[in-house]
Amino acid sequence: MSEPARDGSPPSFRSGELRDPALTAALRTLELTVRRRLDGVLHGDHLGLIPGPGSEPGDAREYQPGDDVRQMDWSVTARTTHPHVRQTVADRELETWLAVDLSASLDFGTAACEKRDLVVAAVAAIAHLTIGGGNRIGAVVSTGRDTVRIPARGGRAHAQSMLRTIATVPHPPDGTRGDLRGVIEALRRPQRRRGLAVVISDFLGPLDWQRSLRALSGRHDLLAVEVLDRRDLELPDLGDVVLHDPETGRTREFTTTPQLRADYAQAAAAHRDAVQQAMRSCGAPMLSLRTDRDWISDVVRFVAARRHSYAAGAPGRAGR
Repeated sequence: MSEPARDGSPPSFRSGELRDPALTAALRTLELTVRRRLDGVLHGDHLGLIPGPGSEPGDAREYQPGDDVRQMDWSVTARTTHPHVRQTVADRELETWLAVDLSASLDFGTAACEKRDLVVAAVAAIAHLTIGGGNRIGAVVSTGRDTVRIPARGGRAHAQSMLRTIATVPHPPDGTRGDLRGVIEALRRPQRRRGLAVVISDFLGPLDWQRSLRALSGRHDLLAVEVLDRRDLELPDLGDVVLHDPETGRTREFTTTPQLRADYAQAAAAHRDAVQQAMRSCGAPMLSLRTDRDWISDVVRFVAARRHSYAAGAPGRAGR
């Protein structure tokens, strides 16, 4: 049995064969890593990565930056003269749906792993944090050419099967554009029961998915998982380089001058700001994972921060 990677990187899933012993070992290593690091984060009922959706009204608490303004409790706000939001009681059974982007831009990584490996790792963490207690999890996976649908079911065996299926989705051929908007639309139609929708992608390329994501937020709570490599954000000083875009099939030669590197970093930062703004407009918190960081530590910090924020607004801070 292989041990979890000590450098914090997920195992590689390049093997690709469904019954490949190396793949089985990699999935087992990933499971051990997730269970070892996350079992101490959640206790009792699974509140999950964000407070679960509910239909029963709960107590009101003071508004905090980042709260969904659609949950404003105007009666308490008027009575106390301070903005308050109304909490809901989480359903006992949560249905989680994953929109997983495995387009060609995810088959890239210059640090400890590829972004595609991080996607599989993120799925493993989300499954561990949401499965149990009658909860169900399903996924829609898109490479831009092929779409794989995994029905929502409960149980650890289903979660393991889903993880194996996602890890072995065939890589798209060169020149295949990703379709994040299409995979988000696949979660909207057919309409599913209210639950948690998790979108996992590097969010590179045009932001043509904003309208679909906003429509999805009207029925589900949202979580965005951003998967990036350091070269998505900055270029090294390498002189003459040849760059290939796997989603368009174009290859170009550049000289990495200081001006080019500065322009690249500025454009990358502006695009990331636009993505974050789009998520805020939908009320979706964003978990950022990078190939040059300890991904499981990032997940632990994110979950702990969300639970702390939720506990800080627990009933008792404001009257009904």
